[in-house]
Amino acid sequence: MHLDMVSRYPETTPKSPPLLFLHGSFSDARIWDEYFLPFFARNGYEAHAFSLRGHGQSEGHQYLHTWRLADYVADLEKAVATMPQPPVLIGHSMGGMVVQKYLETLPTIAGVVLMASVPPQGLLPSNLHMAMRHPFLFQQMVLFLLLGPSYGSTDMMRRLLFSPDVSTAKLHAFFDYVQAESQVVSLDMMGLNPLRLKPDQVRAPLLVLGAQNDVFVSPALVRETARFYRAECEIFPNMAHAMMLESNWRDVADYLLAWTERVVEGQSQAAMA
Repeated sequence: MHLDMVSRYPETTPKSPPLLFLHGSFSDARIWDEYFLPFFARNGYEAHAFSLRGHGQSEGHQYLHTWRLADYVADLEKAVATMPQPPVLIGHSMGGMVVQKYLETLPTIAGVVLMASVPPQGLLPSNLHMAMRHPFLFQQMVLFLLLGPSYGSTDMMRRLLFSPDVSTAKLHAFFDYVQAESQVVSLDMMGLNPLRLKPDQVRAPLLVLGAQNDVFVSPALVRETARFYRAECEIFPNMAHAMMLESNWRDVADYLLAWTERVVEGQSQAAMA
């Protein structure tokens, strides 16, 4: 099955390792190409993002609601195999859970970044939090999952994913990426396919990032994920769930760049010494 890959390359010899970004629900690889892929290419890294089957320009749209979480993990495995060397994996939201499920296979990778990720316990904790704290938004999200983009609006996207200061033009541009999501995968993340990964099985450096104003994955859940993996954690103020598209996206990108240079490259150099 063809998976669409978006890649940006530096003008000089790339630094190691390459970076592979994975999108979340209702979107595709293009969300990373707005800012993140060009940013990391300018800073010397190969930066890649791919669309899961049934998303973006990848094949499989006609079977979208039959795809399981295991199918998305197989897509990630296929994408990793195309990298010139073991990459750093950056997964956002649902993409973070796909990355965690992939880690159950004990792969050789350079690093892991979970960005506003579905926590190890699955969607149930975040759904309960959202239902209690933001009941109207939770109802809208459920209807969007069931009915698809025809139910959505730019105003709903603003309240679900972005900070209040996001421009209307940015919302309209993001809405062009929005699509339906596999309902079966949502059920898998609710508990049909629970995470069996143990923290001591993660062999690569791991970073957990979250957003202060995220109505999907609260800062408390982000910190729980970091405690589970005994990992470094950073919560970004004045930011909502769509961290890579927010007006202050550069804060996240700079932090991720510094972590990659400090932790991942440092570990690689130590291993070669």
